[in-house]
Amino acid sequence: MSRLLIVGPPGAGKGTQAARLAETFGIPAIATGDIFRLNIKNETPLGLEVKSIVDAGDYVPDTLTNELVRNRLHEADALDGFLLDGYPRTTDQVRYLEEMLAARGQSVDAVIQLVADREEVVSRLRKRAIEQGRVDDSEEAIRHRQDVFMRETSPLLAIYEDKGLLVPVDGLGDLDEITERIMAGLAARGITPDGVADSADSHAANSNLGS
Repeated sequence: MSRLLIVGPPGAGKGTQAARLAETFGIPAIATGDIFRLNIKNETPLGLEVKSIVDAGDYVPDTLTNELVRNRLHEADALDGFLLDGYPRTTDQVRYLEEMLAARGQSVDAVIQLVADREEVVSRLRKRAIEQGRVDDSEEAIRHRQDVFMRETSPLLAIYEDKGLLVPVDGLGDLDEITERIMAGLAARGITPDGVADSADSHAANSNLGS
């Protein structure tokens, strides 16, 4: 099974592609927002802690986010493979995930980066906001979220690019075509639904792509 991350700006269709890939690879799609909401709903000790932080308008700290993700990845369905959406978001979280997986003799296989033209995404989100009557979702607010995403994720993308794990994919166009691009990008690194190529093959694939 595969251990994948998916990254992309708000409005790039990450959730849709994550669900498709999870079904294709037979792994759970795990979004940090869902983890937070589930723990809050079930009133777990960590969930109550998250709720108090969110209610106060503060950011959930890395230590708490890491613990929630660790608990989720230790559930039976995620032991051998997963697709993470929204995590890691900081360099400390990148390090934590790497160390946690290494302790299990595992590592991230690939990081899918959905690349989308900023103006196209802003236009798409603004149109959706108008259609849904979300008058407070202004173009300024949408652009701000795009800026925050770029500022927060650029260092992470650089880390994974240096590791040879980044799979950039054009995230605009027909949904099926985007899925096909992702699958082709993963296959070029020896990652298929039938299993991940051994480390030597994967390394060779990465080396060839970089040449």
